[in-house]
Amino acid sequence: MNAYPFSQQSFDYQRIEQAIRFVESHVTAQPDLDEIADHVHVSKYHFQRLFKRWVGISPTQFLQFLTLEYTKEKLAEGRNLLDVSYDAGLSGPGRLHDLFVTFEAMTPGEYKNMGAGLQIEYGFHPTPFGECLLAVTERGICHLSFVTEERRDDAFADLQSNWTHASFQENAQKTDTLINQIFASQAANASRPFHLLVKGTNFQVNVWQALLSIPKGTMVSYQDIAAYLGKPKSTRAVANAIAINPVGYLIPCHRVITKNGQVHQYRWGSARKKAILGWEAADIMQQAMSA
Repeated sequence: MNAYPFSQQSFDYQRIEQAIRFVESHVTAQPDLDEIADHVHVSKYHFQRLFKRWVGISPTQFLQFLTLEYTKEKLAEGRNLLDVSYDAGLSGPGRLHDLFVTFEAMTPGEYKNMGAGLQIEYGFHPTPFGECLLAVTERGICHLSFVTEERRDDAFADLQSNWTHASFQENAQKTDTLINQIFASQAANASRPFHLLVKGTNFQVNVWQALLSIPKGTMVSYQDIAAYLGKPKSTRAVANAIAINPVGYLIPCHRVITKNGQVHQYRWGSARKKAILGWEAADIMQQAMSA
């Protein structure tokens, strides 16, 4: 049994998000650890323990992964990795993704039918980044979104709007197995890939596929993705496609930031985006230390 269940991780995440939001809104003041801990209504000692439990490192170390200096450094690395991927012909889905994700896009006819005849099973689950809604079909995962402000109805309405003619059935027992595989620390070693079923225009699908070439711990800009697709003037269209990514986390849109290193513009909140990026950076660091 998991010694640190997702329910506790999700609960802890609420304070982590509050802390990140506080730091976001007090950038010029640069609050110290005591001020941040006080804002989330815990002692400095408890705040340290909370971070160590949630991500394995101290809050000071974690916040270093969110500095402008760090993100700019990662942007340069990410651009080089995309160049290598493109030159080597490794742009196929899942070739570089740490969770081995593959996907298929619906045909134009299926796209037009908006999911007619499709059975979608779904469930709400706690994760290290708050509650999420996961939906699956016989052909693969079709939706993963985070629930903001405890509004499950809004999250489900968003799912339905993308598949208006599909039939829906709640089946949290089925989706729970996938949640464990997606967010467990050993997921990167899974022998079976996660298969996705996505619905979008050719351009949107190409953007989502390009995102799968961004490894964990790496960041790229919207301009980098546009250039990678051979459409350097399509940055705005790329950003729009990323903004409606139907399968959060697995299609890692959180790894795309602005060209000047700013981390914002995330469908489920900039604080969550920073939390995921910091979590991934910490995981990479700990893996390197234990190697």
